[in-house]
Amino acid sequence: MATFATNQDLTYKKIFRFWLPLAATWLMMAVEGPFLAAVIARMGETKLNLAAYGVAYAFALVAESPVIMLMSAGTALVRDRLSYRRLRNFTLVLCAGVTALLGALLVPPVYRSVAEGLIGLSPEVADLTYGALLWLLPWPAAIGLRRFYQGVLIAGHCTRRVAAATVIRVMAMAVTAMSLFHWTELDGALVGGLALSCGVTAEALVTRLLAGGAIAEVLGRLEDSAGKVMGYREIGRYYLPLALTPFIGLSIHPMVTFFLGKSPFAVESLAVMPVLYALTFVFRALGISFQEVAIALVGEQLEHYRKVRNFAVLLGGSLSAVLLLMAWTPLSSFWFHTVSGLAPDLASFADVPLKILAVLPALTVFISFQRSILVVEKATAPVSWATAIEAFGIFSLLSICAVYSALPGVTAAAWAYIIGRVLAIVYLGGPLARTVKVRHPCRVGDL
Repeated sequence: MATFATNQDLTYKKIFRFWLPLAATWLMMAVEGPFLAAVIARMGETKLNLAAYGVAYAFALVAESPVIMLMSAGTALVRDRLSYRRLRNFTLVLCAGVTALLGALLVPPVYRSVAEGLIGLSPEVADLTYGALLWLLPWPAAIGLRRFYQGVLIAGHCTRRVAAATVIRVMAMAVTAMSLFHWTELDGALVGGLALSCGVTAEALVTRLLAGGAIAEVLGRLEDSAGKVMGYREIGRYYLPLALTPFIGLSIHPMVTFFLGKSPFAVESLAVMPVLYALTFVFRALGISFQEVAIALVGEQLEHYRKVRNFAVLLGGSLSAVLLLMAWTPLSSFWFHTVSGLAPDLASFADVPLKILAVLPALTVFISFQRSILVVEKATAPVSWATAIEAFGIFSLLSICAVYSALPGVTAAAWAYIIGRVLAIVYLGGPLARTVKVRHPCRVGDL
């Protein structure tokens, strides 16, 4: 397992080479949704199946939210034989738990009361959603296992293997979808659910196989620091805030969509927001991928804090600079009108929100860096509080705009996203400074 003993050993080139495969992994995952939507759109009963697939996917995202941060936990905690085994066992129990919860939802009386009674789905969409969710039942456990083993690979500085496994995922998903499209009569929503499950299951198996060397190396390390290894109760306290973070974060986008429907220029706002979200996600994903990089490279004593921080500033600035270039040049019109297919009036409508959202990639990199330091320092509670503050800030601003502002909904949403993220960053600044001051007084000047 590669290590960097001094500041001089860790160069910006090494950080870039370490980060690049993880960035590619996120970009490949971003392809799944548009690809499957395009396949489903070419099958029968397009509207019903796309609607059912969208609802099933939303349920699956909520189900997987407790396991998403296992990659960060694995990167931060797996150091020797005992820590590996304890976090692996914790992962297995957590994966079994989320699978059981999703299975409980699929008990017919429970499902009908939720899908038709609470959400208000039509019987046709509810039936298709149920079928898609049955195929997605393995999804959360497969996600949890592969993210745990990805964390082990990242801790072992094997990020290329993480990307290689994701290549297999995308290929398995695509082959499954196209095979079912050409040679079966399955409904499109079921094709989407089955393809996603096949892809992520293949990725989990390949990730475990590729992690064999890193696991063997970890198992070969005796617990000479056994006193520092967390017990299961400590792991639970450490991980609970991390599990809550994506769960809270996932609530933000549906909340924004709800307010867009009640805002000025509601139809136009609802039409352009998915296009804006997809474009900015490409840049934000590159920032999200930096979190595990910082966890793995900053050092147990934060000895590489300054170089990792500087790389984060450069990365965030570069991503936002590219998006700003698109927003303030004819490239925006080319993207919205020619690539995304928006009508000229809608393409123009998206210009102002894009200019506002152009700083979001930089903010994403910065908050990922803040979270990474707190994860390394085992101070995870502020991470979930920051996400709650961000969600509350967005909710509050949109509530005010919906009542008192004549701003188009999508423009108000863009400002809410930015201000909410800034509030979260400002909040994390306090716990980050206090944690570093207490545990690493010599690093305070680096902040």
